[in-house]
Amino acid sequence: MPRSVLSPSVHDALAALPAYSRDAAVYDVRTRAFETYRRHLVDLLPIEPGDVVLDVGCGTGLCFALLQERVGRGGTVVGVDLSPDMLDVAAKRVAEQGWDNVVLIEAAVEDVDLPDGTDHALFCAVHDVLQSSEALDNVVEHVRAGGSVAAGGGKWAPVWAVALNAGVLALHAPYVRDFTGFERPWAHLADRVPGLDVREVAMGAGYLAAGRVQVSRRER
Repeated sequence: MPRSVLSPSVHDALAALPAYSRDAAVYDVRTRAFETYRRHLVDLLPIEPGDVVLDVGCGTGLCFALLQERVGRGGTVVGVDLSPDMLDVAAKRVAEQGWDNVVLIEAAVEDVDLPDGTDHALFCAVHDVLQSSEALDNVVEHVRAGGSVAAGGGKWAPVWAVALNAGVLALHAPYVRDFTGFERPWAHLADRVPGLDVREVAMGAGYLAAGRVQVSRRER
């Protein structure tokens, strides 16, 4: 598994979110309630056997089994994450399942060297990544024309739902460094994927979004 040298700022970011570092071993249990939404999100990608799927901010690899069902042995899943602790858990999952078509990369999404012509990109519960123009540009420009993207996660419910939003804050605070843009987390992705279809779920406290890359920036 490729490893990157983490800058002091990156170390600081990981330290601010212990759920992605020292608490990585219990991440799966803490986020078990999101399993239904993970499946719905992966279902939005029109994956065919043999496709290449990029799992952005893959964490412990909770979406890998769902992706494996679709890409088959001839496909490839590329998981990228910044946290070495999360990727250690993901690597154990991959080894236990015997998935030899999963590539794990430890790097910031903004800087990672991605394969050209990727068929699909998945953004599952990665709010901070979705707010980074550099990260989104790097991912979208490597998805082929006609390829698909899907994003999902938490968001602020309507402002009048005070009690619900208190729960949203408590639920997502361990995993979100900056809640800027949390009312429309998909906004920057929609700028890069015209026609992005967005559906709110969980009484407005979550969303599922999907669309197709019309023209690959690499092909312009």
